[in-house]
Amino acid sequence: MESADDLRRREDEARPHLKLGPAPCRPFFHLKTKLLFLCSRNQWRSPTAEAWLKDHPLYEARSAGTENNARVRLTAGHIGWADQIFCMEKKHAARVREKFAAELGDKPLIVLRIPDDYEFMDPALVDLLQTELSGHLSLT
Repeated sequence: MESADDLRRREDEARPHLKLGPAPCRPFFHLKTKLLFLCSRNQWRSPTAEAWLKDHPLYEARSAGTENNARVRLTAGHIGWADQIFCMEKKHAARVREKFAAELGDKPLIVLRIPDDYEFMDPALVDLLQTELSGHLSLT
């Protein structure tokens, strides 16, 4: 397929009396901030955060677990993808720092202090996520 520049060049050559101006500017698209949510097994807490933010206009969310038996196990690729990383507990943040220090660099690693007392999409968990995340994200 012919690029826009090639097409313009061909049109200029075919009609030398007409000069095409610069290409119109492409509209600016706001890129969503990529959020990674981590818990131990990626069963209840982090998938709830991911699902809760699924259609948010400012954020794209993913989730993973820090344990070897996690439903989705945390990889270096997850860390590289994320702009901000949220851990449900201190032990998750410690594991990220231990296993992925190079990939983490200076990315924000935030501990939400949410215990493993909830099931997937538990209304109390969603309320707690909203409360804890409100200090870090624009959720409205």
